[in-house]
Amino acid sequence: MLVKAALLSLLQASALAVPAASDGTFVRSRQPSDGLPTRESLRKLCLSQGRACCEVMPDPNGGDDAPAIAAAFKKCKTKGFISLPGATYNIKSNMTTRGLKDVHIHQLGRMLWSTDIDYWLSVSMPIGFQNQSTVWYFGGDGVVWDGYNTGTLDGNGQVWYDWAKSEGNLPRRPMNINFDKLTNSSVKRMRFVQSQMWTMAITNSKNVQMDDIYVSSVSNSKWNTLNTDGCDTIWSDSITFRRWYVRNGDDAIATKMDSSNIRVYDSVFEDGQGVAIGSLAQYDKRYDFVRGFYARNITLRNTAHVSYIKTWAGVSRGYPPNGGGGGVGEAKDIVMENIVIERLRQQPFFSWQCENYSGWAGKDCNSSKFKISNVAWRNVRGTVINDVKEAGSFQCSSAAGGCDNIEATNIDIKNVRGDVLDKYKCENVHSPKGFTCSPL
Repeated sequence: MLVKAALLSLLQASALAVPAASDGTFVRSRQPSDGLPTRESLRKLCLSQGRACCEVMPDPNGGDDAPAIAAAFKKCKTKGFISLPGATYNIKSNMTTRGLKDVHIHQLGRMLWSTDIDYWLSVSMPIGFQNQSTVWYFGGDGVVWDGYNTGTLDGNGQVWYDWAKSEGNLPRRPMNINFDKLTNSSVKRMRFVQSQMWTMAITNSKNVQMDDIYVSSVSNSKWNTLNTDGCDTIWSDSITFRRWYVRNGDDAIATKMDSSNIRVYDSVFEDGQGVAIGSLAQYDKRYDFVRGFYARNITLRNTAHVSYIKTWAGVSRGYPPNGGGGGVGEAKDIVMENIVIERLRQQPFFSWQCENYSGWAGKDCNSSKFKISNVAWRNVRGTVINDVKEAGSFQCSSAAGGCDNIEATNIDIKNVRGDVLDKYKCENVHSPKGFTCSPL
């Protein structure tokens, strides 16, 4: 492993070959004409900014690059400049890079996680929610991470999809990265492919921009990519997603417990569930919320929904992640507008309040005391498959007083035969705007 401070004299890098990612995509060899920075130009940029400069090159023998990467983050932890110009970095151990302050990261190559499932299950680290875990804790203030559209985190997920055999939420199955206590920071032009489980979670964070992000988790076997969420926000405020592309087998973006002021703009989501508000109210007697979610200019292709709101029932059964319920709180001020859909697989607009993954789904649906209000879908057009019969289905809990101020306006949705979808099935929806309810 070669870890060098960039203050040392560096040789000009020749073209760096980038092999095919584990999802089958291919990034051609980087050439000087690509407009990507060279090792020398990164060194000069670091010096011009007066930063502590660290460069990490891959181990030439294919060894574990994680210790050297972690060491660089430690050495250049404050007003640092970390460059990762190599082609492929082999990640064979977990990483914790927290407490960064005013650090710039320039990643041109790919971090490739090993396929040693037993090892990763033994070292995955809890994120403190739903018994979920990760193999990389990442946090700090004033961090700028730029991947130049080539920097990649590759979880080598196919081995995980085959191992899970389409079973959800298996213990200690890790997400790729947990952005925790990340504030006033940005991640841009990064690629995340073949995640082991969730691609990422943003927890305990505020004022984070995630721009120009590519996410792809696909399976080449009979087993699906359940649980490969694009990003989940938890205990976080003011998180903005711009120009995302997500192709996966689960939620594209999910706002979970205590998420507020989440924004999504100008993005494309394919093949998964769509946007999720929740799940919520999973922890017995605990108050949680989603407040202030806004999405605009979104295209969804072959997803289940445009967005869906799901809360657990008011009766607690089992333990998270597959059991739970009995929580209280609210989801309010949720808006999606200027939406294009193509061949959605289920109702574009959906809510229900009887979530459970332990055999109790659909039970005790009117027991939840979690309140849903001020939800709007505006300016939505496109198609669903012929099997879909309603534009919306809203099951709202009577114990919470039902759902208030649900809006669906300027909706132009047809099935692929050209039949208009204008039916909405509802339970306990008060004063709907833009549509008429029929019994659920």
